[in-house]
Amino acid sequence: MKPLSETYKELRIEFTLPIEIRNSNGRRTYYEGSDGHWFRQEYDSNGNKTYSENSQGFWRKQEYDSNGKQTYHENSYGDKEGTPITL
Repeated sequence: MKPLSETYKELRIEFTLPIEIRNSNGRRTYYEGSDGHWFRQEYDSNGNKTYSENSQGFWRKQEYDSNGKQTYHENSYGDKEGTPITL
């Protein structure tokens, strides 16, 4: 993924850094600083973080049961634990 600032520049949208986007629940879903570092995060309807990635290429995916307990996670290093609900 390319930084949001690059997309803004291509579309000629004015912006200032840092860029910070939050979802309707106030959770930060994107951040980009003036040093070029960025990260993005996704959440499920219960507010559990389900995915994150950053400008260094690291990503992490998590899944949760109906009680909010993490049941699975994997990351870009190849670490996996639990049984994925979605395939």
